[in-house]
Amino acid sequence: MKRHLISAADLTRDDALLILDTAEEMAQLSDRSIKKLPTLRGRTVVNLFFEDSTRTRISFEAAAKRLSADVINFSAKGSSVSKGESLKDTALTLEAMGADGVVIRHGASGAPHRLANWVRGSVVNAGDGTHEHPTQALLDAFTMRRRLGSLDGRRITIVGDVLHSRVARSNVLLLNTLGAEVTLVAPPTLLPVAVDSWPAGVSYDLDAVLPKSDVVMMLRVQHERMNASYFPTVREYSRRYGLDAARMATLPEHAIVMHPGPMNRGVEIAAEVADSVRSTIVEQVANGVSARMAVLYLLLGGSEPAIGKEVSE
Repeated sequence: MKRHLISAADLTRDDALLILDTAEEMAQLSDRSIKKLPTLRGRTVVNLFFEDSTRTRISFEAAAKRLSADVINFSAKGSSVSKGESLKDTALTLEAMGADGVVIRHGASGAPHRLANWVRGSVVNAGDGTHEHPTQALLDAFTMRRRLGSLDGRRITIVGDVLHSRVARSNVLLLNTLGAEVTLVAPPTLLPVAVDSWPAGVSYDLDAVLPKSDVVMMLRVQHERMNASYFPTVREYSRRYGLDAARMATLPEHAIVMHPGPMNRGVEIAAEVADSVRSTIVEQVANGVSARMAVLYLLLGGSEPAIGKEVSE
């Protein structure tokens, strides 16, 4: 693996499978009374969050602590950043503190890439603008693989606001690397201009795609888009692109429903679908810790097979 994880495109098929296999071993920790490994003892991981995020920040914090790393949580609010400090100055501060790994979420696309040029430690992208969110794609792939087995030839349908979704972009890249066939379903106004260059098909008809899907991933409709003329009304969007019980019934029997969260119940996904046995939404949260443990372990602790020994002890 490379020193940083900035984009899902950074991962070869072997890299991705190594992370998923390692995450499977990490998941065994949840069944133990002591859910910790000594692997990253003495290492320092900084969570550098310039955007609000409860789910992702806590997931990374839990992952680092379960590997016995020291964790520093840095929030832009109330810090020197709010007084005008630049990203580079913040990076130099982290460098002086001896950060071995920096997990960054930033509103500007490309910020993690810039940071990687300024620090000696490994940089993990926890979401940058509308660009990418590679660890979300990894936990999604991990969840799919646990439910369905190999992803080779699986048909994955991603529905909703693809235009503004860093989750969609990372998932398309990673799932293509893992051999899956991805179809994007959305109104034309919510698809990127360059979507033809993505390794995915495009459809505007959700009902036509569902019967052939192994996985349906619903994307959150962001509140600021609801009144921005990307679609006529919320009701109209939900009617054409929302996943309700009737639509779920047209899925193959083995198919699963996913959502990166947080959800707008009643808009992109109905409550009865989100709470159904087909839904993996709660699993995704738990699997996020395992997947991020795997990433931190492989970036900061090396890729020696000692992990299997540690987990089994």
